[in-house]
Amino acid sequence: MTRARPSLLRRAAGTLLAALSLLLALGGTARADDCSMTMTTVNFGAVSPISSSDYTSTGTLGVTCNWTGLVTVIVGAVSTTLIIFPNVQVCVSLNTGTNSVGTSAAPRNIGGLLNYNLYLDSGYGTVWGGASASGAPTPFTALLSAPILTAATSLSKSFTLYGKIPAGTALAAVPTVANADTPYVSTFSAGAVTLSYQFYALIVPPACPTLNPTTATTFNVQATAINNCNIAVGSLGFGSSSLLSGPVSTSSSLSIQCTNNNSYQIALNGGTVSGNVASRKMKNTGTAETISYRISPTSGGTIWGDGTGSTVMVSGVGTGAAQSVTLFGQVPAQSTPSPGDYKDTVTATVSF
Repeated sequence: MTRARPSLLRRAAGTLLAALSLLLALGGTARADDCSMTMTTVNFGAVSPISSSDYTSTGTLGVTCNWTGLVTVIVGAVSTTLIIFPNVQVCVSLNTGTNSVGTSAAPRNIGGLLNYNLYLDSGYGTVWGGASASGAPTPFTALLSAPILTAATSLSKSFTLYGKIPAGTALAAVPTVANADTPYVSTFSAGAVTLSYQFYALIVPPACPTLNPTTATTFNVQATAINNCNIAVGSLGFGSSSLLSGPVSTSSSLSIQCTNNNSYQIALNGGTVSGNVASRKMKNTGTAETISYRISPTSGGTIWGDGTGSTVMVSGVGTGAAQSVTLFGQVPAQSTPSPGDYKDTVTATVSF
């Protein structure tokens, strides 16, 4: 029977211990390993500030790490080659971008006007931030691991991050400029978005290493505020009258909500009975008889129409909030037709 000599056993044990010690120690920059990142634009597209719905978008964070595949160590007089199975702890911190007012990241803003934020989760619960991000202390973190016995010396992974512009009074206050769709852009670069990382073999390093290499990238968050208006009109009722020997007056209102700083015009058509903005009529629901009436933007003023036939349109500038506009109606003195219900349907159109 052949037996291994104690010196050879001790040498083998020493080699294994040295290898294990090396595996435990490998990390940081000792092996000239490195990581880099990219981040795509988070583009919210066309945003109507008066929308009642949130706007969402996503961006893709790409992380690539490179390492040395084989390491040769000398233990005594024995040369030993080790296959390294790298793991990497990565941490990406995000502060505030350019064109931002204030230092708070909760929420972030563009120009102090358009509030938004970037999140780590699809439920928009955790804001992407970092130790230096006021109000948003949580960075993006991930563990990257190469397959065992891999021959590769590089590993890339992509991660989805989430953006949201919340609907509400803050969004409604966002203006457009010169009655044109207006871009809002914030750029993250240099110290605003940083990647720190640490390689390891067996012992997992801290979740966000601070004494290891860092690198940066550049990406944009952007949205385009668009001009938009919502209009709602109720009924203009004249009530009941037995004789039309004198004028019958009434009033009602419409609601107009337009993008802040956006000019608008409201036109009223001629109705479904006469189709004539300068000579509107209501028709008896049971006969062909009609009653003449008029609508004006002021009491006793010029007829509100579409700008033709000496009529006027109503103009204004949006504030982002709903505005009330009064309609003044009058049935002038005229021959009294048969009793009955008289109706007309007028369409209000807003141009912006």
